[in-house]
Amino acid sequence: MASDPAPLLALVARAEALVARLEGVLPHPLTAPDWNASTAFRYRTRGGGGGGRLEPVRHVAPIRLASLVEVDAQKERIVRNTEQFVAGKAANNMLLTGARGTGKSSLIKACLNEFAPKGLRLIEVDKSDMVDLPDIVDLVAERAERFVVFCDDLSFDEGEPGYKALKSILDGSVAESTDNVLIYATSNRRHLLPEYMKENLSYRHTEDGEVHPGEVIEEKISLSERFGLWVSFYPFSQDEYLAIVAEWLRGFGVGAEAIAAARQESLVWALERGSRSGRVAYQFARDYAGRHA
Repeated sequence: MASDPAPLLALVARAEALVARLEGVLPHPLTAPDWNASTAFRYRTRGGGGGGRLEPVRHVAPIRLASLVEVDAQKERIVRNTEQFVAGKAANNMLLTGARGTGKSSLIKACLNEFAPKGLRLIEVDKSDMVDLPDIVDLVAERAERFVVFCDDLSFDEGEPGYKALKSILDGSVAESTDNVLIYATSNRRHLLPEYMKENLSYRHTEDGEVHPGEVIEEKISLSERFGLWVSFYPFSQDEYLAIVAEWLRGFGVGAEAIAAARQESLVWALERGSRSGRVAYQFARDYAGRHA
């Protein structure tokens, strides 16, 4: 007598449902986006361990190099390195450090707009996703474009897993895989890790007067020194701040007389915020231009 197939069919259905659920949470290979959709892309990870994806940035910030003033020395170094990279010449991974709101991220975005017609593309990656950088490099390795992997406001606390992953990546693995990828990062910390007064006690003084950092200091320096180019930014003086305000106001179409009249108000604006940064200057210019349009 033939056996009842219903239990077997039910078991198969349950197995198929289980496989479908597993496929939904298991990592999937990173697939290429529509490269023609934008000049900038964001790397985003899916919830539940389902891997990541590259999303085109639909509205790229239109900032231009000419709009960024009082950072000429930093601009020259960043543009030169990027120009070498786009031209297929030797160039370095780059770390931009210093005071907040001084134009670090803006200069990188302006470089993208400057060199995008020559094939430059930007991929923004959060520090927590740096462990996936090898997958991104493999995806773009055969592309003709030149890719800057951009990590904004990069810093690590003690013991974060992304620290050692990025350290390993910068130590040559990217350069060995492909020459069309560089890492550009910005940070308010020069060495990307918190530093404490007690760590100065680990310095050693030799008989000939030389000073040698201890192991703790050496470890904290070891990540940042893997960036081939360091560019430092400093707080603006009052005159520099006023020059930046005037440049942004001109960009918003404000006339010369109104710009001169805005001088005192812009200083009060900065005083209330406790900063004469380029970001504060831009925020004041937006407010002033909106009120005096």
